[in-house]
Amino acid sequence: MSIDKSLKTMGKLVRQRNVLTRPERIKYLMDEGLWDEKKSVYGLPKVKIIKIKKKAKVKKAAVATDGKVKAS
Repeated sequence: MSIDKSLKTMGKLVRQRNVLTRPERIKYLMDEGLWDEKKSVYGLPKVKIIKIKKKAKVKKAAVATDGKVKAS
């Protein structure tokens, strides 16, 4: 049985995840300077993920010199 093309990914997850894996969380804490090598990898603090929202593209109507509306 084959897998549906909507379920296939090109090696990475396309949408934003709200849960990090343990190594990703440790890497984030190290980058922020909040990680100490003596700490246990269990019971890590929660890491807030900021989601970036894209603005929808807005089609602008430009008025030509002859008075007709031209969509760009």
